[in-house]
Amino acid sequence: MLNHNKFSLINPNKWPFFYGYVVLFVGSIGVLASIPGQTVGVSVFTDPVKDALGLTRNQFSNAYMFGTLLSAFFVSRAGVLFDEYGARYVAFFATIFLGLSLLLFSISVDISNHIKLLTQFDSWVVPFVLITILFFFIRFCGQGVLTMSSRNMIMIWFDKNRGKVNSISSIGVSLGFSSSPILINKLIDNHGWEMSWQILAISLFIFSFCVLQFYRNKPEDFNLKPDGHDKKTIIIEVKKVESNFTLKQAKQTRAFWMIGLTLAFNSFFITGFTFHVVSIFASQEYTKSQAIAVFLPISIIAIAVSTLCNILSDYIHHKIYLYIMLASGVLASLGLMFLSYTIGVYFLIIGLGILGGLVAVVNAVTWPRYYGRKYLGAITGKVMSFLVIASAIAPSLFSYCFTTLGSYSYISYITLAFLLFLIIATTKVKNPQS
Repeated sequence: MLNHNKFSLINPNKWPFFYGYVVLFVGSIGVLASIPGQTVGVSVFTDPVKDALGLTRNQFSNAYMFGTLLSAFFVSRAGVLFDEYGARYVAFFATIFLGLSLLLFSISVDISNHIKLLTQFDSWVVPFVLITILFFFIRFCGQGVLTMSSRNMIMIWFDKNRGKVNSISSIGVSLGFSSSPILINKLIDNHGWEMSWQILAISLFIFSFCVLQFYRNKPEDFNLKPDGHDKKTIIIEVKKVESNFTLKQAKQTRAFWMIGLTLAFNSFFITGFTFHVVSIFASQEYTKSQAIAVFLPISIIAIAVSTLCNILSDYIHHKIYLYIMLASGVLASLGLMFLSYTIGVYFLIIGLGILGGLVAVVNAVTWPRYYGRKYLGAITGKVMSFLVIASAIAPSLFSYCFTTLGSYSYISYITLAFLLFLIIATTKVKNPQS
């Protein structure tokens, strides 16, 4: 019989209240711990790191793209490992490797110089290949595995109250993500980018201990039920049958592809915008501080939308959220296209705010609601590969639009065409459970 409390002093059965709320708290911190591997965490390091390594903006963006694309091929496998071993061990190793990757990143200039000296090959190719490999590790461990395992764990511990619980998690996560560029930028100003990455790495090593202590895979391992229902409630609700779709079965439904591609669009646009946010606003004569400051109103809108829609998600059809996401994507695209006008800035902030708020709902609540909990890791792992690929392509495509065509606004023509396709295709989406 497996010991689900191995290496831990915490016993969920002896907790004074339903342990799912502990899972909610530590799982939300787990998502926040992935920030160093997310675009919002990497973007603040872009300019100082590329300059220190002697890379151009296009070269740095391409390294990010190749490293992220490479990670996409392994994220699906990580989802299968999640179903097999659970969130506890998967998140633990993801946290450890993310911390180690940040330590290597902090000495990447020294590593690059040593390689050049040993090989007698003084070229930009050396730092390019080096950070491509490092980007692979931080993107795979941070954006991919740690985020997926932490979010899925929370959803597995709840069922009927999944939307309400996710609203609580989303508030903290949105605040953390929106404030992280400002906090990391201050950290870099005070300690330099090398020491900043080392501080973040040490924080991750500390959190990895918390993962072993508090992460738990599912309530059934401790004879508990999702939401903390007692036996009387179980008898009343036993009539409700949940169909558990395998990944192969899920891929045969239109909902899987439309939801996945809509989330991928969000990943593409948010990543491209965040990665080049300083340059995007500088092209319209805004300062770095003004550029980073847009994350605050975006987060306020995202928190409001996420809170409301998470609560409503327990009662309404999620197809409505898809339409709202697509409409807000159009608004954000138009905002980028007309950023030189004040109305464009408002469109961009409102569009990204609504998108960010709804992604927190759809990417967490919709998958178990549509496809069940049993193969949640495999399904969300596959979807995560869509998001990773989209986020990989975005920085380079944004960069080439600027360096080749002279403006970031041209990316909007691509996104608007893709959104039109999704709007038309989404009309026939149905919940597979029905």
